[in-house]
Amino acid sequence: MQKILVANRGEIALRIMRSAREMGIKTVAVYSDADRDALHVRYADEAVHIGEAPSNQSYLVGEKIIDACKQTGAEGIHPGYGFLSENAAFARKVREAGLILIGPSPEAMEVMGNKLSAKAAAMKYNIPMVPGTEEAITDVNEAKQRAVEVGFPILIKAAAGGGGKGMRIVDSVGDFEEQMQLAVSEATSAFGDGSVFIERYVSSPRHIEIQVLGDTHGNILHLFERDCSVQRRHQKVIEEAPSSVLTPEIRKAMGKCAIDVARSVNYTGAGTVEFIMDDQLNFYFLEMNTRLQVEHPVTEFITGIDLVKEQIRIARGEAISFKQEDLEINGHAVELRVYAEDPANNFLPDIGTLQTYVTPKGPGVRVDDGFEQGMEIPIYYDPMIAKLITYGKDREEAIERMIRAIDEYHITGITTTLAFGKFVMQHKAFTSGNFDTHFVKKYFTPEVLQTGNEEEAMIAALLVEKLLSSKKLSANSTVAVESSNWVKNRKH
Repeated sequence: MQKILVANRGEIALRIMRSAREMGIKTVAVYSDADRDALHVRYADEAVHIGEAPSNQSYLVGEKIIDACKQTGAEGIHPGYGFLSENAAFARKVREAGLILIGPSPEAMEVMGNKLSAKAAAMKYNIPMVPGTEEAITDVNEAKQRAVEVGFPILIKAAAGGGGKGMRIVDSVGDFEEQMQLAVSEATSAFGDGSVFIERYVSSPRHIEIQVLGDTHGNILHLFERDCSVQRRHQKVIEEAPSSVLTPEIRKAMGKCAIDVARSVNYTGAGTVEFIMDDQLNFYFLEMNTRLQVEHPVTEFITGIDLVKEQIRIARGEAISFKQEDLEINGHAVELRVYAEDPANNFLPDIGTLQTYVTPKGPGVRVDDGFEQGMEIPIYYDPMIAKLITYGKDREEAIERMIRAIDEYHITGITTTLAFGKFVMQHKAFTSGNFDTHFVKKYFTPEVLQTGNEEEAMIAALLVEKLLSSKKLSANSTVAVESSNWVKNRKH
């Protein structure tokens, strides 16, 4: 492949294009009306307009993506994540058009895109499963009886689901029927598929995922784990690699299971096998994401492997150039998703203009973003502004660097999750490694951010007052202090 089209936008489009450029590959950007002046459009060698701002009129229209390839002579398509990245019908159209999708086969997408068929594939390799039903619920009374056998609380889950939609926790048999109807209704509305199944509810879970790579020569290996347990609304906010709780023995066992899950569908490309882990460190298969993950940079830091380059090489038919025994964990990495959201208002999305936008720099800091100062955050897409990733020789240094980087990251004009990220990094539950997916519910309240802001303002005011009184500064000196960048930044 000499030219690829990136069927995405923002930070992930830029991140893919940078690796492609290092490989000497030309890139084509696609853009909607809302992204006409976006950074990924300016960075690419060519750009094609594909429609109006709503994604169902642009980034989700597969025919427009394929037409853009034909216009520009692009041989391959990298879908990034989101949008069409796990759409098996689109993957088939790409193949039928004689193009290469930088991702797995449509058949693998179909199997792993449904939680029930994914479980069925994984069971062939005796992968640990959370006790529950192995098929979609068709008879409410039978399902209720099975729930009693499994034991309450149980979880009703949408087979085609994700992001917490179509999911209900049921504490007693009396609530089962009503909660099932709600789950079916939500699943039908969100995914066009009302199929649901039940599992035992793991009450204090860790969310652990394993990065896998597979090529067309039968090689499949794993690149260790990521811990994605700090979440809001069942969606990840902070991720790290490696996990603070896995032993070498558990890591090896999980890695083998992840490879077997990938082997069950002859997986090619980069993918992620997700597990849930209870407080006794028992792990169970959850699902497989057949694409690059948002949090892939933490794996790149600890392994030294560029996952996008590996995806491209695999799509070109090359064998993976390293073996499982060649891989080892070096250091520790943490990622914070910087969202345009208000943590003090139930993480509701915020929109506006980036009046100030200054990113952190220095050792061990990486910022994957797609914005610059003066740009607007569009209302049509995911509210993530950037991914802030820090790396250190160990977990303590990675966390310390994250705190420093958050302090150096200046954004005004919109509310972001930066302050929330700092709260997590400084909380003893996180620093000790003793936390689970209920971290936000257990420890976070809007008041903790307000308290932090007030303390910062008080410290700044006291420091200025001390300087003024101890040195008896002249009027000119007072003006100099008031106009300093340090004071200005504290006032923000």
